[in-house]
Amino acid sequence: MPTYTVHEPPPREGKSADPERFVFVRDGFHFWAFVLAPLWLLYRRLWLVFVAYVIVNGLIDWLLTLAGLKGAAQFAASAVIALLLGLEAGALRRWTLERRGWKTLGFVVGDDLEGAERRFFGEWTRKANVEAVPPPPPSAGPQYTAPVRRGAPSGGDVIGLFPEPGGTS
Repeated sequence: MPTYTVHEPPPREGKSADPERFVFVRDGFHFWAFVLAPLWLLYRRLWLVFVAYVIVNGLIDWLLTLAGLKGAAQFAASAVIALLLGLEAGALRRWTLERRGWKTLGFVVGDDLEGAERRFFGEWTRKANVEAVPPPPPSAGPQYTAPVRRGAPSGGDVIGLFPEPGGTS
């Protein structure tokens, strides 16, 4: 089952958290980040990651061209970069959200995004309801204390399962 991290946006002026704006980021391999990396980065508004992707891709292509390696080597290098981006897309998205001031609320496991949302918000509202209920007042019932032994132990004290002190089994 996929694992999702839940992120809350920074609060707006005088407003509390809006659950409609929470973002769920899935862990694992992101196929579209692998296949269409630049478009995926732009769609997710990962501007710094996009600039780094373009610079690294261009630098590697330039170095391979200087080394006289073309075609298959450039394709393999681009494929490795795309594979790394597909594997780390969730982490890069979380890094960008954290840099923008979003707060990580936790993680949730679900079959799909909808199931993860249902599970997270169900637990979130349950916790909010528990915190909203005030604790019960302390009871005015009897106060029990530990028993107090009076005097020194005598030889007639029974310890164990024997019915009488000094008896046989």
